Amino acid sequence: MSHDVLNPTPEYLAFWRERHVCTLTTPRPDGTPHVVPVGVTYDPEAGLARVISNKHSKKVRNILAAQAGQPGGARVAVCQMEGRRWATLEGRAVIRTDEAAVADAVARYAERYGRMPSPNPDRVVMEITLDRAMGRA
Repeated sequence: MSHDVLNPTPEYLAFWRERHVCTLTTPRPDGTPHVVPVGVTYDPEAGLARVISNKHSKKVRNILAAQAGQPGGARVAVCQMEGRRWATLEGRAVIRTDEAAVADAVARYAERYGRMPSPNPDRVVMEITLDRAMGRA
């Protein structure tokens, strides 16, 4: 079932506000998918999803490599599921390193997951500009 990225149904948005481990799929340089567990926050007002990570992680390196060759960023997807409920957000990801963007993403993560992540001077944020939302929530 398709959803409006900027105007999701209340049920879809509520599902994205519950505490769930998600997956992030990024393209490896050879084009194969790299899927890892992550925490994701969804901001429909801005049309963004955010994932915090260490700048040395494989997922960040995948996005940076793809970002270099694709205007607008690397094509990625984030997904979560619980029982028969599921939700996927797709779009183009870029890596943000500025303190304000990272601090905002950390605060959003803490709100959704109920805990503040440990300090990490190598933290970055993957900012995904969304263009597709699917799911059954």
